[in-house]
Amino acid sequence: MKDNLIVIAKLKQDRKCCGNFYTDYTLEVKESWGPSQHFLLNNNKMERSKPKAVEKFLTNDPSFTAWGWAILDARGNIYEAGCIKTAPEHKKKRIRKGDDTIRRISEINVELLRLLFKWDVKVIVSELPHGSQNASAAVMIGVVTGIIQALADSLEIPVEWFSEQDAKKSILGKKAATKEDMIRAIDKLYKVPWKGIKYADEAIADALAIFHVAIQQSAMIKIFKR
Repeated sequence: MKDNLIVIAKLKQDRKCCGNFYTDYTLEVKESWGPSQHFLLNNNKMERSKPKAVEKFLTNDPSFTAWGWAILDARGNIYEAGCIKTAPEHKKKRIRKGDDTIRRISEINVELLRLLFKWDVKVIVSELPHGSQNASAAVMIGVVTGIIQALADSLEIPVEWFSEQDAKKSILGKKAATKEDMIRAIDKLYKVPWKGIKYADEAIADALAIFHVAIQQSAMIKIFKR
């Protein structure tokens, strides 16, 4: 063993196999200038053991114009957060409105798939959109809800839905709150990589509010916290 490695602990375990006894040693080794590392010593052969993976979750504030999202672990550590911005361009591109809608759906899908695969997401949580002021808004609610459920079903990732009102009550103790109230409250609870852009920060705060109520109510996330 190199001089710069310090043995922190050694655990010995005897096991019997085929009538003979074998001894396994688990060593925790720390470089004098670095973090702890774990090794497994089997029959005088040292092998580096794999660290336990930290499960990741994707939380969403689904929207066709500013989709807020964040990647967290069960303890609320944020690994990445952002906002997927799309805008209608059918007049500028001189294409059918329906074709432009498909383009925007594709842009959202591509970004969500990137996050799901990059972080090996185990559970998706999302706000369940509700209400609409017109027929077009109603269509968009159906689209964004369908995006999440389709991705979850296709990739076999569990998804849980929570209401905006439940999230606000969980964070602020009331169901009526402004976007600014939510951002201030979330900033006190999480270390958030804010973007400094109003619509993006509002969307990220709403997504994190959904995660906050999820860690209180989701049985799946509670399992990962153990």
